[in-house]
Amino acid sequence: MRARKDMVLMGTKVGAAVGLIGFLIFGIMPGFFFGSYGSLIVVSHLMGGAPVEPTMLVRAVVAVGILMGVVCIASVSIVTGAIFGTAIGYLIESVSAPAGVKKAEEAVAEK
Repeated sequence: MRARKDMVLMGTKVGAAVGLIGFLIFGIMPGFFFGSYGSLIVVSHLMGGAPVEPTMLVRAVVAVGILMGVVCIASVSIVTGAIFGTAIGYLIESVSAPAGVKKAEEAVAEK
């Protein structure tokens, strides 16, 4: 039973690490772009027009938008990687565990 949990936990950690690496390679720039673009759209609607003057408030809102974009894409990448890693951990555990160990674990779980 403990080996199964360790296998799944290892898959989760490896998947989260792969998700983080994927974010670092592919996700930082889209986070900047989507965050800044989204915050500029919101600010332009709030200020009442398309040309937005670069005031201190607008710059602060864009900086917060960039930060939110990067954090959101990072969290989605890491969680998605962890979910895939957990699924792969379950698959590897189910394929690699011998039949006798599976029956013994089922007998212990029934008691």
